[in-house]
Amino acid sequence: MDRSEAKKDYKQAKRSMGVYRIRNMQNDRSYVGFSTDLQARMNRQKAELRFGSHKNTWLLSEWKSFGESAFEFEVLDELEHDENSKANPAEELSVLTEIWIRKLKKAGNSVVTLQ
Repeated sequence: MDRSEAKKDYKQAKRSMGVYRIRNMQNDRSYVGFSTDLQARMNRQKAELRFGSHKNTWLLSEWKSFGESAFEFEVLDELEHDENSKANPAEELSVLTEIWIRKLKKAGNSVVTLQ
């Protein structure tokens, strides 16, 4: 496969969308967000934390204090979105995120949103 074919395949690949969490395993604080491209968003979050340029000052401060090994990145839920649907996936993801935040808080987690 040549480079242009690989690039075309990448652009056409279906990306998973959903809700993710970055959890500090030392204090059980959770940072919850959503994306229409989960893998890319989690990779970017991790890169911004490693380089000290993350926008969320609480998360960045904890990352610096506890270190990378104290954190886990996980997908909480994926959204199956029909491309023919008129529903806005970002709106659906926002609602799904709120459901997860309530669920995590009910379980006793401290939760901060990343959006």
